Amino acid sequence: MKIYYDMVAAQWYQSEIEGIYTFGGEKKPISYNQADTDHLSFELGIKNNHLGPLIGIMTARKRNGAVTGNGPLFIELQKKLISHGGISFIFTSEGVYHDSIEGYTFLPSQEKWIKITAPYPNLVYNRIPFRKSEQAERSQRFFQILKDRKIPFFNPCFIDKYELYYLFKNHPILQKYLPKTILAAHKEDLFSFLQKHGTIYLKPAQSAKGKGIYRLKQIENNKICLQGLNKNENFPTFHSFWEHWEKELTMKNYLAQEEIDSAQFEGNRFDFRILVHAEQNDYQVTGIGIRQSYHQDLTTHVPLGGRLLPYGLLQTNEHDDFIQTIVKHAGRVLSDELGFFGEFSIDACVSHSGNYYLYEVNSKPMSFDETEIEDKKINQLCSLFYQIANF
Repeated sequence: MKIYYDMVAAQWYQSEIEGIYTFGGEKKPISYNQADTDHLSFELGIKNNHLGPLIGIMTARKRNGAVTGNGPLFIELQKKLISHGGISFIFTSEGVYHDSIEGYTFLPSQEKWIKITAPYPNLVYNRIPFRKSEQAERSQRFFQILKDRKIPFFNPCFIDKYELYYLFKNHPILQKYLPKTILAAHKEDLFSFLQKHGTIYLKPAQSAKGKGIYRLKQIENNKICLQGLNKNENFPTFHSFWEHWEKELTMKNYLAQEEIDSAQFEGNRFDFRILVHAEQNDYQVTGIGIRQSYHQDLTTHVPLGGRLLPYGLLQTNEHDDFIQTIVKHAGRVLSDELGFFGEFSIDACVSHSGNYYLYEVNSKPMSFDETEIEDKKINQLCSLFYQIANF
């Protein structure tokens, strides 16, 4: 059925049939009026006199007030939804009111965003890009409103690296894939951990994209070597290292992780990047990419000097089995403990000796450079939208 939006009056209506039809997550009646060709129109699906789905994509504003987020992803989702009789809009917590939400919808025919006022959607897809924005009182209050009104949403939160380790370490299957990890909050614990492993990684518990990561080594005469992407420092003793770094390590909740002797391809180590989506009460792999260290060996992230390789180049049955195993179990643990995760990505690796390791899980996956994975991601997300929204 075709519905219209009057931009001046900020009202939705339909002109086809006089009767009670509903729209949005709270199934509010949509009024009947004569169509005005100057008004925006959208062709929506209909199920039991309910029109939709209407998908809300939650993002955030920058300090200057501009709406931010993954614009190309939002546009592709809107195009796909429209082609299947749905519609989406993006919004921030500042646009949320008691019975409506102010946001923006993309018009593919005009290649532009327009401001709209919409009812609460059938589903909210959380793509808030900043931890601070997501944890803000206004955002948390909105998530509670969604729960109270029984409007589904995913993904519920960013994932803290140490919280993830804590969730997985007691799982009968996932625990065997975890690198040894501790919080880097206490001098004695960190020193013992470094002595035991010789080389460790230091990672902020709430960072992403390889930011703030360091390698810490104990070298000859008990000297300490710290290697970062943009700095290398040497310290005569662990005590002197701790004096310089204690504040940074504790303020940013750093964790320490044993270094894994990763398998190599043509002389450089590589990791798996795995994109996952929920599907019919289970979790399926949407795509797998290989990220290889290249200009530096501290991290494999492409923006920091890593490079892409196709998974097919290194694919084995053992790799496939490991990936399928961690995908299903990780998805279930996250959703059981933190709230429904419809999408996430996993960073993992295989060691030189053939052991597998799960490094971290990302609840707001970055765009994959592989176009075939991104295309499949759009399809999987839209399929999930329809499934959850019950259309």
